[in-house]
Amino acid sequence: MKTIRLTAAQAMVRYLANQFNEDGEPYIAGVWAIFGHGNVAGIGEALHGIRNELPTYRGQNEQSMAHAAIAYAKQLRRRRAMAVTSSIGPGALNMVTAAALAHVNRLPVLFIPGDVFANRGPDPVLQQIEDFGDGSMSANDCFKPVSRYFDRIMRPEQLLTALPRAFRTMTDPADCGPVTLAFCQDVQAEAYDYPESFFAKKVWRFRRPEPDAVEFEAAVAALKAAKNPVIVAGGGVHFAGATETLKAFVEKHKIPVVETQAGKSALAWDHDLNFGPVGVTGAESANIVSEKADLVLGVGTRFQDFTTGSWALFKNPDRKILALNVQSYDSAKHDAIPLTADAKIGLEKLSSALGGHTYAGPDAAVKASWFAKADAVTAAPADSNSLPTDMQVIGAVQRASRDNTVVMCAAGTMPGELHQLWKSKLPLSYHMEYGFSCMGYEVAGGLGIKMAEPDRDVIVMVGDGSYMMMNSELATAVGMGVKITLVITDNRGYGCINRLQMGTGGAEFNNLYAHSNVNPIAIDFVAHTAAMGARSTKVSSIAELEAALDAAREATETTVIVIDTDPYPTTGAGGYWWDVAVPEVSVRSEVTQARAAYEAALKERN
Repeated sequence: MKTIRLTAAQAMVRYLANQFNEDGEPYIAGVWAIFGHGNVAGIGEALHGIRNELPTYRGQNEQSMAHAAIAYAKQLRRRRAMAVTSSIGPGALNMVTAAALAHVNRLPVLFIPGDVFANRGPDPVLQQIEDFGDGSMSANDCFKPVSRYFDRIMRPEQLLTALPRAFRTMTDPADCGPVTLAFCQDVQAEAYDYPESFFAKKVWRFRRPEPDAVEFEAAVAALKAAKNPVIVAGGGVHFAGATETLKAFVEKHKIPVVETQAGKSALAWDHDLNFGPVGVTGAESANIVSEKADLVLGVGTRFQDFTTGSWALFKNPDRKILALNVQSYDSAKHDAIPLTADAKIGLEKLSSALGGHTYAGPDAAVKASWFAKADAVTAAPADSNSLPTDMQVIGAVQRASRDNTVVMCAAGTMPGELHQLWKSKLPLSYHMEYGFSCMGYEVAGGLGIKMAEPDRDVIVMVGDGSYMMMNSELATAVGMGVKITLVITDNRGYGCINRLQMGTGGAEFNNLYAHSNVNPIAIDFVAHTAAMGARSTKVSSIAELEAALDAAREATETTVIVIDTDPYPTTGAGGYWWDVAVPEVSVRSEVTQARAAYEAALKERN
C-alpha cells in the first residue's frame, strides 16, 4: 500500500478537494475561514498549500460566514456545499447558531472548529471551557445537538473514518444537515502516513429512495378515496429537483397546490392550480382550499406550525394527512399516512398508479379574489407624502424585478408579507430562511446566493433590526466583487414583534425604540453601508424606490437602498391563527381579552 506523509490538516483539505458531485463539480466549493490560535497554524497552513484547488474565503464573523455557506448550499438544492473553520472558544461558539439553522432546514455545511489540545499539555489553553466533572468536554460539545454528525478528531488517523461519514451525511437526502468535526489543534499539526488511495477522486451520488410497496398501496388508496385533495409543496420539492414533476402531476390530476415558505416558487404563481402561500402567513385562497380538503398531501414538508396554522387549519372532520417525504421522521408526523420516498420518484409513481383519475378542482374565483386584494396593498400609494408600508415596498421591488430575480429574507416583518404577496415565476426565485427564522441571515445569505448563481439578480430584503444584528458580510461582498442589492426597511425597531406583542394584549414595550429605554435614534444606514464600500442611497417614496431599484439592476457594484416604513400596517387579508400562549392572569384588560380569544381558538382547534 502506497502512503503519503501529511499533517492531519493537510490530509483533510486534500480529501475535501477530491470529493465531487454527480455533475462533475467539487462538492465542497470552498472554505470560509477566520483564523485564530486553534486553527491558524494547522488548518491555515494546509489551506494555503491547496488554495488554487480549494479556495479560502475570509469572513468578518463566524456565524455570518457560515450563513453564507448555508445559503449557497440551499440555492443549489444541496448539490454543493461549503466548509467553515474557526478558532476554539468564541469563534467556534459563534457558529452554533448557524449550525442550528442548517439543522432545522436540513442543509449541508461542514463545520471545522479548532479544539483544545488532545495531549492536554498546556491545559487549560487560552479560551478553553473547563468542565469540573468531565475532562473531555470542550466548547465544541455545544455543536452536538445541532449537528447531524459530530466527531472530535483526537488522532490523525481518525480522519480515515470521520471524513467519509461526514460526506455520507451531507449527501444523504434523508440525513442531510450540518456536520461538525471538532479538530484538536495539536492533532492538526501531527503527521501520519495516509494511504494514497484515500485521496482518489470520489463521486457522491444523491440517492432517490423508492417508496415501500405497502406504504405506496395505502397512499394510492387514500388518493383515490379523496374528493377534495390539496398538495402542500415544501422545500423538498426543490431539493429533489421535482418542480416540473409537481407541475405535471397537478395538471394531470387537477389538484390545487399551496406553498410553504420553503416550497414557494415550486410552481409559478400564475399557474391555474397554484393557490398560493398556506398557513399563518398564507393567502385566503390557499387557506380556504386547505380548510375544505379531505386529503392533505404534503410533499417535502415538515409541517411546521406556520404551515398548519398550529394544526388548526385542516378543518375537514374527515381529512387525512398523506406525507411524501424522504425522511421517515417527517413522513410519520401527526399520524400521517407515510410515504417515505424521494419527492420526484414518489410523485411519478403516484401519477402512474392514479392513471386518468382526476378531481373536480378548486374554484378559480377564490384565487382571483385573493390576488385582487394582494394587488391592492402592494400598489403605490396615492399619497406620495405618506410613510410607505412594507407591502408597498414589496410591490415596488416586484415591479422592478425580472424573472431571474431572487428575493430573499429570513426574519421580521418581511417573511410574512413576502410569503403572502411575492409572485414567483421561476423555481428558486424565492429564498426564505424560515425554518429557524434567524435574524442576521439576510446579508450573508444574499452573498451566498449570489456566489451560488452569479447570473441571478439577488435582492436582499432586510429590516433595520436584522441589519443591525449582523451586517458585516456586506464588506465581504464588496471586497469580493459579489454584487447584491439590499433594500433596508427602517421602521425604527422590531416592528413585527411589536405587533405580536400588541396582538396578545401586551403594551408596546422594548421593541420599537420609541417604547424602550434606548432613546429614539436615527441611524444613518446610508453612511454605515457606504463606509463598507457599498453604493448607498436613501429614498423617500415608492416612486423613488422603483427608480433606485432600476439603477441598482444596471449597476456593477453592491447597492444599498434605504427607505423609512410605517411599523404598524400589515396586509390584513389572509393569514391564519398561530398558537402564541397568552398569560392567564394580568392586570391589563387587553391581556384578559386576548386570553379569552386564545382559549376560544384552542377549543376550535381541538
